[in-house]
Amino acid sequence: MSHKLKDKNYERLLEPMSEELAAMARWVAETDQRIVVLFEGRDTAGKGGAIAAISRILNPRQCRVVALPTPSERERGEWYFQRYVEHLPARGEICLFDRSWYNRAGVERVMGFCTEKEAKAFLRAVPHFEKQLVDDGILLFKYWLCCDQEEQEKRFLKRVTNPLKRWKLSPIDQAARAKYTQYTKAREEMLEATHSRHAPWTLVDFNHQPLGRLTLLRNLLDRLPDCHLPLPEVAWPPLGHKPRKERYGVIRPIPDFPLNNRK
Repeated sequence: MSHKLKDKNYERLLEPMSEELAAMARWVAETDQRIVVLFEGRDTAGKGGAIAAISRILNPRQCRVVALPTPSERERGEWYFQRYVEHLPARGEICLFDRSWYNRAGVERVMGFCTEKEAKAFLRAVPHFEKQLVDDGILLFKYWLCCDQEEQEKRFLKRVTNPLKRWKLSPIDQAARAKYTQYTKAREEMLEATHSRHAPWTLVDFNHQPLGRLTLLRNLLDRLPDCHLPLPEVAWPPLGHKPRKERYGVIRPIPDFPLNNRK
């Protein structure tokens, strides 16, 4: 299959899955499920776009995106998993982690923000931690978004040159570029240690991001049970009068954007 996917074809393929996502959210709410989806990958892999493809469809009060900043001094003195635990879902909720506890196996380890001893201890602890989550009923999905260095460099350059994307450029991006091989080694060790029967990893090719998003969404939906629940009927009687125009007495709306003056 060609990796070229026009926008209109992407939207056409995404639409039925968006409807399935909405049905999944109703199923989660009405059956008290808890879902956690982890999005991991190299810088620029497309984690934010994949998360947005899901979260934009769902009620933000039900579906939360968790993207934690650098740990505080106090958090660095806590049990490593502690600051992630407080963001786990309650009944009827969905949590999408934009990076997760696996920071310790990747950026922290490669960039020297933790010791090798701490990284090794983390890899031993993760399967037990995730087994507790799954045994408690959480539906846990772990995705690694794959991206070649050639494509990563193109995306970095867009962040450097495009003012709308500059905010995505982190202070450690330049240092991380030189450690592509070290990140590969760390990822392979992480997968070997934490790919388990109860919490397996799923790798998705994100060199072409729209196709990657479709692949990930299809995989996620296919791994869930039948989520179809009939929509309850809602009584919606006629107004009983002609629709009224909105009126303002104290303050007037500002003038419309001048469409005819656009260049």
